[in-house]
Amino acid sequence: MQDKIWLSPPHMGGNEMTYVQEAYDTNWVAPLGKNVSEFEKSIAKYLDLNQASALIAGTASIHLALILLGVKAGDEVIAQSFTFSATVNPILYLGATPILIDSEEDTWNMSPLALRRAIDDRISKGKKPKAIIPVHLYGMPAKMNEIKKIADFYSIPIVEDAAEALGSKLNDKKMGTWGKLGVLSFNGNKIITTSGGGALISDDETLIERSRFLASQSRDDAPHYQHSEIGYNYRMSNIVAGIGRGQMEVIDERVEQRRKVNTWYKALLSEQEGITFHNEPTKNYYSNYWLTSIIVNPKETGGVTNSDIILALEKENIESRPLWKPMHLQPIFSKYPFYSTGVSKMLFEKGLCFPSGSNMSENDMQRIKTTLKQILKF
Repeated sequence: MQDKIWLSPPHMGGNEMTYVQEAYDTNWVAPLGKNVSEFEKSIAKYLDLNQASALIAGTASIHLALILLGVKAGDEVIAQSFTFSATVNPILYLGATPILIDSEEDTWNMSPLALRRAIDDRISKGKKPKAIIPVHLYGMPAKMNEIKKIADFYSIPIVEDAAEALGSKLNDKKMGTWGKLGVLSFNGNKIITTSGGGALISDDETLIERSRFLASQSRDDAPHYQHSEIGYNYRMSNIVAGIGRGQMEVIDERVEQRRKVNTWYKALLSEQEGITFHNEPTKNYYSNYWLTSIIVNPKETGGVTNSDIILALEKENIESRPLWKPMHLQPIFSKYPFYSTGVSKMLFEKGLCFPSGSNMSENDMQRIKTTLKQILKF
């Protein structure tokens, strides 16, 4: 069998081992250290922000963001339904209630109309939400102009889940910088990786400093181990941050490469009826196209479904995936309030993500092309 073509494999830049070796040589492999501080600086500089806090995961970043915003047991937090569970899980960590919002068709992200309807309804029930968590799915910016106007009108802070959108922009403003707090992920399949890790970002230096305190077990400034509040072991290690430093040096190249992969797929399937790509709605949107994603209409493809394509690729040892199963359809979240548009259910039923790695070879592309031609008969 031929080598596996992965959905989104890590892609090293070359200098990662230099920084990891530096940590090893200085015996500074524990949390904190030069790599952590330099990695944080590089993130902040790239996003034109004051501060970044390097943490062990994007999930931990969302958890701390909600804590920083004062979310407590019994509160309500609005979140996008069409996402990975890590967006919503931290709401439950705190004993709060997720209020799930469906998507709109242009970006596949949070519907501003459903968002406003949800806020009005929750307020009418005596529960003003404490935060809003939109997601930039597969690198596509959500309609942040509209979402931010709504959030500002109701004075509800935004925690922006940009885990999949590092390098994406809306109106030339980078994703992750639109809200009170932003969240990044450096998981192994993201556009850049630290193997596992994340970051909390903000222009509010006080919030970032406090996040670092909470993420370091909330250890008080005392000559002994003293703790006046609950803390978390969420700080990134100096070894992992060394990988991140090397990755940040090639972030622009990785975005360009992902966008080239997306362009290749669009050219390949340009004449294929029944295939709709996840596209930038207007010239104001700039997606990193972390994953190239499509909707398949079997009525126009001769009966070929998204599942048929996934299985055909799998048979050739090529990884692809269905689009996210929305949170309101998940057993653990199905009991929570949901404000529907019908869009995310359709996307889940008809969509898929193609392998989109920035290190995809010409041979990989030829194998994918051959398989798609066979299944779609073009």
